[in-house]
Amino acid sequence: MQALPVDGNLECQTVWLSDVHLGSVHCKAEALLAFLDRLRCERIYLVGDIIDLWAMQRRVHWPESHNRVMRKLLKLSRQGVRITYIPGNHDQTLRDFCGSRFGNIRVRRQAIHTTSAGLRLLVTHGDELDYAVRYSRLNRIVGDAGYDLLMWVNRHINEVRERAGKPYWSLAKWVKVNLSQADRAIQAYQHAAINLARSRGVDGIVCGHLHHPVVQDYDGTLYCNDGDWVESCSALIEDAAGELCLVRALAPAGNTDELLIARGPTETRPGCSTGGTETALPAATG
Repeated sequence: MQALPVDGNLECQTVWLSDVHLGSVHCKAEALLAFLDRLRCERIYLVGDIIDLWAMQRRVHWPESHNRVMRKLLKLSRQGVRITYIPGNHDQTLRDFCGSRFGNIRVRRQAIHTTSAGLRLLVTHGDELDYAVRYSRLNRIVGDAGYDLLMWVNRHINEVRERAGKPYWSLAKWVKVNLSQADRAIQAYQHAAINLARSRGVDGIVCGHLHHPVVQDYDGTLYCNDGDWVESCSALIEDAAGELCLVRALAPAGNTDELLIARGPTETRPGCSTGGTETALPAATG
């Protein structure tokens, strides 16, 4: 993935963001703010775990940058950007409000995004697919604790790397790529997502949850994971040319004034240059 500096704004049709984890010490809110400041789009899907209520039960970490993210999203909605919030497992309390609005932000359990080219994409956080990797409640608790430890170690490693002038390095990503058990779990999850999309009769699925950004075509059914804002700082976009691709926000040495946007190669069918429409699904689905 090659990083290219963005001169001015990032113009696109639709943006999918998930796993921001506001309220967690791991959230990279400043990078997200820099990304949102450059963003010019028609629609934003917030695909779950935007607010980390689980983390705040243990320890509240809410600096001013987290307030600024919330204010920025509200400002964009007032300016006419259509925002749909699909709660995840870390903000699942908000699922009680599915079908409601917070200002101009709609809350939905799931939605179907239809590009103007007719490509229909199921949009869901993705925690309902945990069964595919044989998660019990105990597994989830142990997994969350292990992930928190991994991120704690990762943060301190990168503090040392930053002082040495070296770029950010993700320990969690290294584990996912290099441990066969983790790779098998990711593959099982992706196949479960594809099966869900096919069962709904749609052309593909957009989700988050795994913190593992990827766009891949499985025999004509599209799997898109938009990543996260604790490690990858990534988003999925439908760009001005109507194509779906991943973008990654990078701030060298923490300097958000030098924000770079990295575009990743994808294996997608093209969307359309005139945006898309959304269909809400019943709150009881999924």
